[in-house]
Amino acid sequence: MEKSPNRQGGRETYDDASDTESYESDPESDLEKAQYARRNPPARFRPRDAPSAYSSSSRETSGSHQHLLSTSPNKRKSTFYFYKIPPRVVRYMNWALLSTMIIIAICLIRASYTSSRQVEMGTVEKSAPKPPPWEAFPFLKRYHGGIRTLVPKKKNTPEYPHDQQVVLNISVTKQEIKPLPKSVPYDPYPLAKEGYAERQECFLDAAETVKVPPVHYYPGVVKGFPEAVMGSYEVLGLRDDICFDRFGTLGPYGYGYSVKRGGTGAGLHGDREGADDLWESPGSMTEVDYSSIEWVKAQAACATKNAGRFHPIEKPGENLFLELTVDGQQASQKKSMEADPSLVEDDSVVGKRDEPGVPTAGANETVAQPATVPKKVTLLPRTAILIRTWWDFHYTTEDVIYLRSLIAELSLLSGGEFAVHFLVHVRDDNVPIWADKKIYNRILENALPVEFRGMGTLWSERQMGLIYGGIQESFFRDLPVHGVYRSTFMPVQYFSHQHPEYDFVWNWEMDVRYTGHWYHFFDQIRNWTKAQPRKGLWERNGRFYIPSVHGSWEDFKQMVRVQTEMGTDSPNNIWSGLKSSTGGPIPSSRTAQAKSDKSIWGPEPPPDVLTNQNDEQPPTSYEKDKYEWGVGEEADLITFNPLFDPDGTTWFFTEDITGYNTTSSLPPRRAAITTTSRLSKRLLTLMHRETVLKRHTMFSEMWPASVSLHHGLKAVYAPHPMYIDRDWPPSYLAAVMNGGRNGASGGARTSVYGGREHNFKGTTWFYDAGFAPNLWRRWLGMKVDNDGGEREEVAGEGRMCLPGVLLHPVKGVEMVVEGGGRGGEDVEGKGGGGEEKDGT
Repeated sequence: MEKSPNRQGGRETYDDASDTESYESDPESDLEKAQYARRNPPARFRPRDAPSAYSSSSRETSGSHQHLLSTSPNKRKSTFYFYKIPPRVVRYMNWALLSTMIIIAICLIRASYTSSRQVEMGTVEKSAPKPPPWEAFPFLKRYHGGIRTLVPKKKNTPEYPHDQQVVLNISVTKQEIKPLPKSVPYDPYPLAKEGYAERQECFLDAAETVKVPPVHYYPGVVKGFPEAVMGSYEVLGLRDDICFDRFGTLGPYGYGYSVKRGGTGAGLHGDREGADDLWESPGSMTEVDYSSIEWVKAQAACATKNAGRFHPIEKPGENLFLELTVDGQQASQKKSMEADPSLVEDDSVVGKRDEPGVPTAGANETVAQPATVPKKVTLLPRTAILIRTWWDFHYTTEDVIYLRSLIAELSLLSGGEFAVHFLVHVRDDNVPIWADKKIYNRILENALPVEFRGMGTLWSERQMGLIYGGIQESFFRDLPVHGVYRSTFMPVQYFSHQHPEYDFVWNWEMDVRYTGHWYHFFDQIRNWTKAQPRKGLWERNGRFYIPSVHGSWEDFKQMVRVQTEMGTDSPNNIWSGLKSSTGGPIPSSRTAQAKSDKSIWGPEPPPDVLTNQNDEQPPTSYEKDKYEWGVGEEADLITFNPLFDPDGTTWFFTEDITGYNTTSSLPPRRAAITTTSRLSKRLLTLMHRETVLKRHTMFSEMWPASVSLHHGLKAVYAPHPMYIDRDWPPSYLAAVMNGGRNGASGGARTSVYGGREHNFKGTTWFYDAGFAPNLWRRWLGMKVDNDGGEREEVAGEGRMCLPGVLLHPVKGVEMVVEGGGRGGEDVEGKGGGGEEKDGT
């Protein structure tokens, strides 16, 4: 076969196909060449770069020119190629990369949103902040002094406050530890005044044989005991020349004696010298067996006996959610009450009467005739104390003692001036307490300890949503507008609407304690607030009274007037002109350029306030008034913290305003931290009508004070004595507590309310005060932070003795009870109300 030559680089080659063909055509035709061909295969079987030793062309050069030492042909050069990834893998990798980019973008957007919300809500966390200055101040030590070091008040040198140039080191030697004196019964109840009906004695049992034992006190104070740094005993008329130990204050209510004798079994350890003087003194009473006491019956009987002392009971409000009226009469409700007298418990608390002066008893009670009174007597107002609790509250032994003292001292021993009632929150909105009386009564029965049954009223947030419907839901800070946190006073408003017989209502919390006598405290607070004039009242309400800095109360009044009318040069004022986060304009009276402030004189209504409410107007101008308007007028609102202006502060809830027109500016408002306060029926009615008719409401601590401001009601901050646990320089303390605009506690970003509330940690009264629970536990003889306790009391100065101090918050106190157990378990007979969920 003829081969066709190919020319490549000056050489002639032959196609592989023909080459192969000639090779495989007939190998036996030429044996010599065939053998050589086997040693030299065709080109497609040889390396292309190797010189050929056999060629059919003379043009092909031979291999004779190769170097003699060359032993092998040149090797083929290595060529590297990248691996081709399959398309399927490429697609997966692209999707993974795209997903990663999307996730990163979402994370960045989320982080940006979270950061913006934190800045808006003021919760931005800073790395390693410096500790506040007050943490460097030394602790005061004489709060925990013992009862064996009592000295007369006038001879006492208080550990605090003192001249900062002098270092006090008050110590007690063994020679100064004296024998314990006898305790003295305390009777703060006033005698019947001319023109008033005489108070009738009340008892704990129906047979009127068991009396309420009196509280005991010791004359004098512990050596070196500090003075109250804020507020004043002298101004309010409270006694500070006596002190109370735990046995004299809590002993009458089951503390300090065995369960076998009807006590709680708590207080059987520690320093007990003089603990039994309560029962062993001449003329003293025997220990009370509280295992069989029914407080609802004792309180109802007391109210009935003293019915002639008070205003007639008005017709109770109609419960529109349980009854359908016929011709204005609740016929079905009347039938229900006749069939089940227990349903009228609220009226029996104060003695329901069909006619003024004629009491009506329950089905199983005998009618007690009212005391013979003069024809013309001055009638007293009725006051309810609403204790805020919930259906599965964990009642400890200490809680029960606290509740007994409230009912005994405020209701029974006062002759029915106060009616103690429980406002029980059902925290499961799926329980229809407003629709089924059997469910209502069953839950209420299990919600309270046995001895307090029949004294409660249930409510739920869903019920408030039905009563106060139509309110705009903003979920401010992710909280519902009808919730207990944002609208604490909604159930109080409705309670007052249903019980118009009460002229005043105290909103009281389960974690408040008092080391003195309850009636003395409440009575003096009422008398002092009633005597306050309206002139300059709102301005005084907005400041802490610090006697060691401000001097007497008259000096304080004049200082506040000068600060308001003339203004101050305080650098804090520059922070009062900043706009709020809503962007609204600042009122003219609050601009940074104006040094002085406008004095509150009469109502300060916003444009969309509820009108035609007979708001009281000043009888004369501010300048002409001689501190006369308001003297002798009962306060519509009494608080235990200043009524500060939240505008411009960093307080967290300053803009929790619902239903008001805020397009141009926020309405004028005031706030008082903690909701423990007294509210008049007039104020509660206005709050109720504002919520129902105008759909207005505000945050709990701002709502009563703001309504009082809008409608010109009398609101008073009572400067009760407050103590502090460290040696603060008084001038520095005044600058911090009154660090707002023109010497007030609010009105500027430098206010103590908001981001600077940590300064209250060492006080005895605030929503999260740390000194309050520690002081209460030490007073009970417990060990706190490895200080105090039984051994220290017995080996040292004895147990603590304190003047009357209002404390908040005090939670979860577990006493050591008889048998070595802890008094933290639920008391006998207390079932969890939450167990009734399945019964619905």
